[in-house]
Amino acid sequence: MFKIGEALVGKNSEVAHVDLLIGEREGVIGQAFANGITNLSVGHTPLISVIRPNLPCKPYTLIVPKVTVGHMEDATKIFGPAQAAVAKAIADSVEEGIIPKDKVDEWVVIVSVFIHPEAKDYRKIFQYNYGATKLALKRALGDQPSLEKVMFEKDRAIHPIMGFRVPRLPKWNAPYLQIALDAPDIDKAKKVLEDLPMSDKIILEAGTPLIKKYGVRVISELRTVAKDAFIIADLKTLDVGQVEVDMAFDETADAVVASGLATVEVLDKFIYEAKRLGIYAVVDTMNVPDPVKMLTGLKEPPEIVILHRSVDSEKKEKHRFEWISKIKKEFPNVLISVAGGIEPDTAPAALKEGADIIIVGRFITQSKDIERSTELFVNLLGEDIDLKRVHVE
Repeated sequence: MFKIGEALVGKNSEVAHVDLLIGEREGVIGQAFANGITNLSVGHTPLISVIRPNLPCKPYTLIVPKVTVGHMEDATKIFGPAQAAVAKAIADSVEEGIIPKDKVDEWVVIVSVFIHPEAKDYRKIFQYNYGATKLALKRALGDQPSLEKVMFEKDRAIHPIMGFRVPRLPKWNAPYLQIALDAPDIDKAKKVLEDLPMSDKIILEAGTPLIKKYGVRVISELRTVAKDAFIIADLKTLDVGQVEVDMAFDETADAVVASGLATVEVLDKFIYEAKRLGIYAVVDTMNVPDPVKMLTGLKEPPEIVILHRSVDSEKKEKHRFEWISKIKKEFPNVLISVAGGIEPDTAPAALKEGADIIIVGRFITQSKDIERSTELFVNLLGEDIDLKRVHVE
């Protein structure tokens, strides 16, 4: 038996980050404990945590420095406040019943400790590492986090060091509004992005005309204004599917679009490459008579299918919303998008049929009031949970 815990506590240079393993002496953690003491590496010498010299805590705990210890000043931080903090946290956890007293001679603990080279305040080093060790221990012995929490947070969280979020499109948050930036003018596209309201329901599309004028590099250009956005590259790929997926991926696209009129071989390679790279494969069924038949012929389905009425056919061609339920019946995990002159009065019909994504272009991008035009659609999509979310641990 062994358990795993992790915790980040504090701020600035004194911030503490702890990774922790706790388990039986006679098991793999005991072996790792012994190996840590006997197999030393330069700058990362493990040490037994002690409350004071000659008084180790129980269970015996091994501290492993994450950051290379380059000189005595660094070593003093590890052998002083960090060591004392870990030992005190372990001892207090026994006293408080977090660690069962009857296990103190059967278990051992390994704590990997981060001490920033510029950390100077010994009291904060102690305080933060004490808190981080205790929190990591509670999480480990409580089997935290739960899978439900991981699933809840994975599409909401922003890693503090990375500083931005890489969103996905979970079905639980559908439906979404996809804004098609089709006009071949990068400055106008950026202006649209600046005027959009905040919403986790909004995703972006680098439209085909925009990409044809500027190339796939326009995706990276859009990132300068909307770094957290989910951006779809509408390449409408008909050939060399793998190559075009790679091009879009290199410019940070989250999804890339192929035409459903491409051959099965092209689409299979296109979908394979997108999934290999971890981005969404999207197939546009414009002019495809039977989308279900087309999808059934593929080795595996894409993540998104678009039911698309072309701009030039809007006046004489009806929306194909009836295909939404047909596709979902055969491919329940596929997201269904609808496009082609979607307006606030036509969107409800698509949503009623089960559309997961509403694609809107001119109604928003050519509006005199982009924010208001966008909100007309966002208000149809249900509550935007994350705008009201308060982070609690």
